[in-house]
Amino acid sequence: MTRTRIVGWLRVILPLTALVILSTLFLLGRKPEPGASLPYADVTPEELAARPQITQPRFAGVAGDGTEIAVEAKSASPGQQDGRSTVDEVRLTLTGTDGVVAHVDAQQGEMMGQQLRLADDVRMDTSTGWVLTSQELLAELDQGTLRSDSRVDVTAPFGELTAGGMTLRRTPDGAGNHVLDLNGGVRMLYRP
Repeated sequence: MTRTRIVGWLRVILPLTALVILSTLFLLGRKPEPGASLPYADVTPEELAARPQITQPRFAGVAGDGTEIAVEAKSASPGQQDGRSTVDEVRLTLTGTDGVVAHVDAQQGEMMGQQLRLADDVRMDTSTGWVLTSQELLAELDQGTLRSDSRVDVTAPFGELTAGGMTLRRTPDGAGNHVLDLNGGVRMLYRP
């Protein structure tokens, strides 16, 4: 067969094949179930009005030192009159101007102006390989710093550390680097 005959046959066969495939899709497709219910929340409007809540809130910004900050949560509830908001399943991400990224996860949090207090199984993972756990952590969002006054357990690339507290802040030389200060009876187990 010549090339023109093959092309001629393909011009007829391919559209007919496509038509057969599409018709079987529509003819053999599932029929809608009229009795199936739509997935709605199992909460009454009165319950929703009694406790205002935002689901999956996110906000981002830049601190005064250039640190990029992003906060995400499963839910947030505004405070009554004291201006405090509670958040559940929080993830705080700090990206320094030096490129170091710190992800902080916690079960609960509380927003008070420019402060975010994280509690219940707080865990911080850095892009440099450090893992830090604590019961509570305070993030100063306008300054891009983290502080804990409770016991801190750290797994570093070179070993394990425990301390009575910690501060993650920018170095005072203005180079854009961040430093992790451990304080309060620091113990180190070096693993070469």
